[in-house]
Amino acid sequence: MFSRTSRSCGALVRGIGIACLLCLFVTPDSALAVKRKKGPVIPPELKIVSVMMAPTSYVPGNGTLDFAVDVELPKHLDRDLLLEVSVLISSPSMRSMRFLSSRQAIDRQVPEVSATSSSVETKPRVEVILMWDGTDQSKELAGVGKYDYEIRAKLLAVGDNGARTHMNAWPKRGTILLKDTVQP
Repeated sequence: MFSRTSRSCGALVRGIGIACLLCLFVTPDSALAVKRKKGPVIPPELKIVSVMMAPTSYVPGNGTLDFAVDVELPKHLDRDLLLEVSVLISSPSMRSMRFLSSRQAIDRQVPEVSATSSSVETKPRVEVILMWDGTDQSKELAGVGKYDYEIRAKLLAVGDNGARTHMNAWPKRGTILLKDTVQP
């Protein structure tokens, strides 16, 4: 008699388990999703502070277009890190694009605080210059028109297996207008 009751309980438990599994497949995804608490968005400690381009009017094949990227580093750097700054330049049709990149080692020393800034720590900054020669991915001169650019900065931690991403900055985006001739 005891074994008959345990068998029927076991069958009941299995039946409930199967019913629960079937409900999972029938239930919409939105009901299963756990709602995330919305809080303030915390910006990363690594920041692209400013982007300057020179010359302001650029003609492909007439020198280089220089991107001067000012990057603010975190206050405390606790390991050997590399700073990688990259620019992707692309036409709206994505037929013409170019990728520029620079990697450099970061010195862990925090800059000296001047007497005028009192006891407030200033974050170290690094300026990286990337130069574009006006050519696309196939080394052909880029055509006249509007191009988009996206600048990214990241810190890479150097380990035994190579460099791995440690921290990313929010990207900066903009447009470049390539012209036939330089206008005063």
